[in-house]
Amino acid sequence: MNPWLVFWAPHLYLPFSGSVAQRIEPNTNWFFDSIAPTAGDARIEKKAFDVASYGRQLGLITEVLLDITKKSPLNTEEGRESLRRLRAIQTEIEQLKEHDADALVLDIEAKISRLKRRHKPKYPQLRRKIQRSVGENGA
Repeated sequence: MNPWLVFWAPHLYLPFSGSVAQRIEPNTNWFFDSIAPTAGDARIEKKAFDVASYGRQLGLITEVLLDITKKSPLNTEEGRESLRRLRAIQTEIEQLKEHDADALVLDIEAKISRLKRRHKPKYPQLRRKIQRSVGENGA
């Protein structure tokens, strides 16, 4: 075979033949790495997020805006429509939180019931822990 014809020879690669190097460590900075460099410092954004999540920050801003609009009504129809939408969004988010709390209560009740049925000796220990925890918080 002529050596300069090798360029046209077919190349066949079977699984696990050739380079199989792969980066497998997880990238845990995906959220903060997506902040554009011109938008701010990702390290500072991460620290700010540790203080209060974006959802918490937006929740506080929403509460303040809705309180301000109670004392000072909006003048434009566009502003009133946006306010109506903001109130609807806040209501929907509060309903999501309420549904999550209800699901959590049901999950805890089911787990306590299962513990009581399957692991009777551990139940009094859990009961004491719950009573201490509830008693300490005044609830």
